[in-house]
Amino acid sequence: MPIPSRLPAAAGVGFKPQHFADIIGGEQPIGFVEIHAENYMGAGGPPHAQLGALRERYALSVHGVGLSIGGAAALDAEHLARLKLLCDRYQPDSFSEHLAWSSHGEVFYNDLLPLPYTPETLARIVEHIDLVQTTLGREMLLENPSTYVTFVDSTFPETEFLAEIARRSGCGLLLDVNNVFVSAKNHGTDPTSYLAAFPMARVKEIHLGGHDEQTDDDGAPLLIDAHGSPVADPVWALYENAIARSGPLATLIEWDNNVPAWPVLAREARAASDILSRAAAAKAA
Repeated sequence: MPIPSRLPAAAGVGFKPQHFADIIGGEQPIGFVEIHAENYMGAGGPPHAQLGALRERYALSVHGVGLSIGGAAALDAEHLARLKLLCDRYQPDSFSEHLAWSSHGEVFYNDLLPLPYTPETLARIVEHIDLVQTTLGREMLLENPSTYVTFVDSTFPETEFLAEIARRSGCGLLLDVNNVFVSAKNHGTDPTSYLAAFPMARVKEIHLGGHDEQTDDDGAPLLIDAHGSPVADPVWALYENAIARSGPLATLIEWDNNVPAWPVLAREARAASDILSRAAAAKAA
C-alpha cells in the first residue's frame, strides 16, 4: 500500500533559495514548503543543504514537472530512479505531477502540453501512475492542467477524466484553482461549474498562482498560467468556493517567475491561511 499524502491543512509556498534566510530566520505563516523535484536531483551542494534544514522544520511537498505522465512512450526509467532517490532521501509528505506530457523520444519540451481525453489516453496514464506509485511506494497526486486548446477527439469532460484516473489508479488529485480559471476563460466556459463537477473527495492539495492577461493572434483575450504575479481576485473567490466544499486543505502559493521579496510571498500565504481558518471555524460551528 503506497504511503498516502499527509500534508497539513495549512498554507505553503514554493521554496526559492533567495528566501531561505527569511524562512529559516523566524516563525512564518506557512505549514509546508514545496520544491520542483528536478531542481534537487543532484547529489549535494547548497540546494540540498538548504532543503535539509527546511525539512527539519516544515512538511515537504515534492512536485514533479518532468515525468511526462501523459506521454505516449514509456516513462523514463532513469528519471524515475532519480525521483525515487530524492523521495527516499527526504521522505516528503506529498508527491505530485501533472496531467500533461512534456517529452517525445529524445526531445524534451519546456512546456506541460495538453492531451485528448480518450479511453486510450486514460489507460496509458493509469498504467504510468501505477508504475510511479509502485516505484516510489507513495501516493501520487495528479494536477489538473491549464489549457489553451481542446481536442475534437476527447470523449470525456476533464473532471470526469480526472475522476476516472483517480478511481482506477488510486491516486489523489491536486486542484490548481488558477488553472481552472485560466482554462475556463480561454475556452469560454464557466469556472464555477467546472469546480462544482470536480471530484473534491480525491483532492489532497490545492495550488494558487498568478496569471498573465494577453491576446491571441485574432485579438481575443488569452490567459497564461505564468506564476509571476499575485493571485487574482476571481481566483481567490474560486478558492473560497472550493474550500467551502472540501474543508481546509494544504494550499500552496506558486510564484516561480519574477519572484518577489519574501514579505510579498508571505502576504499571499497569510491570505490563504485566513481563508483556511474561516473554513475551519465554520466546520467546527
